[in-house]
Amino acid sequence: MYNANMLETERLLLRITTAEDYLNLYATSTEQDIMDYFGLTTEEQLQIEQNKIKGGMTTYRTSFLFFHLIEKQSNAIIGNCAYHNWYKMHSRSEIGYGMSSEDYKNKGFMKEAIKPIMEYGFSKMGLNRIEAFTHPENIASRKLLTGIGFKEEGLLKQHYCVNEKIEDSLVYGLLRNEYYRF
Repeated sequence: MYNANMLETERLLLRITTAEDYLNLYATSTEQDIMDYFGLTTEEQLQIEQNKIKGGMTTYRTSFLFFHLIEKQSNAIIGNCAYHNWYKMHSRSEIGYGMSSEDYKNKGFMKEAIKPIMEYGFSKMGLNRIEAFTHPENIASRKLLTGIGFKEEGLLKQHYCVNEKIEDSLVYGLLRNEYYRF
C-alpha cells in the first residue's frame, strides 16, 4: 500500500499531507469526507480543522508537512506528526506530534513513527535543523526527543498559550550531522 505520499513502518502507515492537499480537499469534498480523511468524530473537531484553512496554511516564508499516523491493524488515524514553521530558505522546521486518544499512548507508536519522519525531513525536505518545543513537565515528550538524539537547548519563558494560560517551553534541537552520527 506504499505510494509517494505514504511512509510505512511495522505497525503504521504515515500519510503525507501538504498545504495544497488541504486546500484541494476542502474545495472538492463534503464535510463528511473531510471528517473521514482526518479521522474526526465531532463537529467541534471539524471546526478546528476548518479554522486552520481560514487562518492560512502557509505564508511567504513558512510552510508545513503533515503526517497522519494510521494504524494498519484497524485502519484508524491514531495520531499525527507535522513539520510546521518550515523555513525552506533556512533549511529548518519545527516538529510537533500528538496521539488522538489516551488509548494509543505509551505503546511506542510515536517512537515508531517519528524515526522515518525525521529521516524524511533530513533527506527529502533538505532540513539541516529540526526544532521541538515541549512543556517542561511533559516527561513523555522529553524522553521521546532525547531518545532520538535531540538536545535540550534552553527554556523559553511564557512562550505559548494553552487554555488561556501562558506556558513555558523547553526548546530542543537536532542537526542533520548529529542525527546521522546518533
